[in-house]
Amino acid sequence: MSDSIKHECGIALIRLRKPIEYYVEKYGTPMYGVNKLYLLMQKQHNRGQDGAGVASIKIDAGPGMEYISRFRSVKTRAIDSIFGKIGKEFKKLKEDKPEKALDTNWVWENLPFLGDVYLGHLRYGTHGINSVDNCHPMVRENNWRSRSLAVAGNFNMTNVDEQFHKLIELGQHPKQKSDTITVLEKIGHFLDEENQMLFESYKDEYSNKEITSLIEDNLSLQRVLKRACKDFDGGYAMAGLTGYGASFVVRDPNGIRPAYYYMDDEVIVVASEKPAIKTAFDIEYSEIREITPGHALIVDKAGNADLKEILPQLEKKSCSFERIYFSRGNDPEIYEERKNMGRRLCPQILEAINYDLKNTVFSYIPNTAETSWLGMMKGIEDHLRAYRKQAILNQELSEEQLDEILQFKPRAEKLVIKDVKLRTFITDNDSRDDLVTHVYDTTYEVVKKGIDTLVVLDDSIVRGTTLEKSIIKMLDKLEPKKIIIVSCAPQIRYPDCYGIDMSRVKEFVAFRAMLALLKDRDMYYKVDEVYDKIQAVQGTPAIMETNYVQELFDLFTHDELSAKVSEIVKAPEVNAEVQVIYQRIEDLHLACPNHKGDWYFTGNYPTPGGTRVVNRAFMNFVENKAVRAY
Repeated sequence: MSDSIKHECGIALIRLRKPIEYYVEKYGTPMYGVNKLYLLMQKQHNRGQDGAGVASIKIDAGPGMEYISRFRSVKTRAIDSIFGKIGKEFKKLKEDKPEKALDTNWVWENLPFLGDVYLGHLRYGTHGINSVDNCHPMVRENNWRSRSLAVAGNFNMTNVDEQFHKLIELGQHPKQKSDTITVLEKIGHFLDEENQMLFESYKDEYSNKEITSLIEDNLSLQRVLKRACKDFDGGYAMAGLTGYGASFVVRDPNGIRPAYYYMDDEVIVVASEKPAIKTAFDIEYSEIREITPGHALIVDKAGNADLKEILPQLEKKSCSFERIYFSRGNDPEIYEERKNMGRRLCPQILEAINYDLKNTVFSYIPNTAETSWLGMMKGIEDHLRAYRKQAILNQELSEEQLDEILQFKPRAEKLVIKDVKLRTFITDNDSRDDLVTHVYDTTYEVVKKGIDTLVVLDDSIVRGTTLEKSIIKMLDKLEPKKIIIVSCAPQIRYPDCYGIDMSRVKEFVAFRAMLALLKDRDMYYKVDEVYDKIQAVQGTPAIMETNYVQELFDLFTHDELSAKVSEIVKAPEVNAEVQVIYQRIEDLHLACPNHKGDWYFTGNYPTPGGTRVVNRAFMNFVENKAVRAY
């Protein structure tokens, strides 16, 4: 993705199912769980570079012993910073009391982070200040372990205002109006109620000390989550640890955000991506399961795990951007899907180059687009094979022509190289734009000037700014006849509200193309008509029923919008012809059939809150308000 956007966070949870002595004897260290958590987070570092956090629980810790620990960081290498601190504490413990370091139980009691359950989080902030206070896990502590809670998640809620007011109606006084705090306090409230209900049922028969153990053994996290999540609207995979050691990971009913798990007799593991689990625990992909949408994987204090329904499962709308760009491409399913995306673009590409492969150079940007590029090249080779077969069957070729056909290969080059991560503190736009052009570098002397067409594949085109200000200008210096930018993703027309930082519609180049077409055809009055329709239902449930912005996009075809985008991203000084090709939505669905969350392309939101967000975002655009719509 040449346009940088922030996106889904990452979660990691580990529950050790054996006493710590088991791991010391088998793996030679009490740090087994800590080391595995580090691996899980490192293998998902692509999911969050604004910060990281970890928490742990010691089950059955004695009175006076710290049973819940947390470390968070917003440093550049946050994961290393956190685990470096934990490692130093372990090293210092061994140096200060080497004779005690061999006593596993003593180490477990005296090393704060060493525990039985671990939770890690990687943060990509979509909103708010990037401070350590905004890093998960968030903790709600209490002297009753069964009331203490740590929560971390990959989520965005569209109805934070409603949830905030519900907390007030429950008698709370929330310290912040954010989805993170709202989720923590909502789950915490019903955890408190569950505790109180059990206390009331036991108080006449048992002492308070006995009741503590009874509550921990009998508390229903399924009931807590059912009550807390029943009116959440958004995409979420939320993980939580209770102070007494039970844990959970709950997923939204549409399966928008990803969550996978693995368990054996030693561990229970949850992560946002399958490759992280496979690598950290050296297991087969077939052993990794997906948490069912609308369900929670609940692990009780004793380490027993089960999938429990929290909300009725709805039509699965897993985020397709996970497959296009965000998730690591070494997942075998994602790898194959990305190749299919590239292959399915070939008919449009061949038509755009007029089937002139001899004078076409194929490349890609950024490196994450390489897998799709391999699929695209496979599609081009399939076309060539069919062409060769037909030519041979026709038997109208000379020996020289036949030799030329058989030896011809598509021209593939690494044309675009990201040279450095350029940071500028210059406020003058012209100067900044000039510097941005040098973020990328090119490979020279491989393009036939004035003859060749360059086909450059990208993961997606969001704003189009990097194309206009940098990439196309840079490619034009190679003096090609034509530049074709190809997007693996369809046209991004609508905002996301379930985790990706794409909330202001005027930033999308496809949206700007739609507005330009309206102006070209003297139809801009349609903008006011749509605004009036939204304003008429503002503040009523009807605003969540219809995406009125779709009316504007429905006025134009896919190809008309692509052509206008091509005009927008071509700067006046660019000499080559420029064309932008987008993946068609039907082809995306064929490439990744099990992940049809496509609201940013189609405007078909899986939750009512999403529809309200797009209508509000459009109102913000018309009213010139640079704020989020949720």
